[in-house]
Amino acid sequence: MLGEKFRFRFAKTGTLRLLSHHDLMRCTERMLRRANLPFKSTAGFHPTPRIVFALSLPLGVEGLDEVVEMEFTRELDADEVLAELNEQAPSGLRFQRVAVVPLKTTAIPRRVVYRLPLPSERVETAPARCAELMAEHKVWVERLRPNPKQLNIRPYLRALEVHENTLTLDLWVTQTGTARADELLKRLDLSDLLDAGAVIARTIVDVQDETLIADPADGPPDGPAETLPLESAALAALTRRQDEEEHATAAWGASPAGPVVE
Repeated sequence: MLGEKFRFRFAKTGTLRLLSHHDLMRCTERMLRRANLPFKSTAGFHPTPRIVFALSLPLGVEGLDEVVEMEFTRELDADEVLAELNEQAPSGLRFQRVAVVPLKTTAIPRRVVYRLPLPSERVETAPARCAELMAEHKVWVERLRPNPKQLNIRPYLRALEVHENTLTLDLWVTQTGTARADELLKRLDLSDLLDAGAVIARTIVDVQDETLIADPADGPPDGPAETLPLESAALAALTRRQDEEEHATAAWGASPAGPVVE
């Protein structure tokens, strides 16, 4: 299977979940160079490899079926490129599948699924909290970026459920936004599980051109989500809390020159 542009499905697990998205991009570039693959670069004064991740992975979250696309300067064998990348990949990063895609095709995310194992003592109450949240007409969260606001994330919630001691967050993704797993865990009174060491995993990244739509009504919302301005007191509290969280996680995956790929 020959091609110039490939779409890879990959997993980022273990301690590598603490690697930032920017460090992952640098790591991927180093892998391409060490494998001596003829990657295509962007134009301009600071050319970089034409590598596009469909959706960045939140820090600390494992990705079991992530999507990245890479372009090359000539036709290559997809299976050979897959094998060469895996030879250079660090522990915790594994390229699992590859497909040739047209040069003008771009992976646009449509839906994601997160899963979090629940301790037995939380399994009884979690389903009721999920049902309550899904029954709400509007689910407001507070965000600072790109500008401070309250955001109604209810249109992004496809399903919240508990099955076999596992919480599943099934979320729509649009070009204007989505819901975040950490926001929902706070609304479900489960964010303390992450503080205690539980690991959430993104198990599905559904992209538009790979989706067979059986029900036209089962799809992401049209247009941006409803917003409201943040009151000054709420803005100050949110800013202070986010500064504390960023300070606590500042060293996660950080390194002056990116990760070392042996």
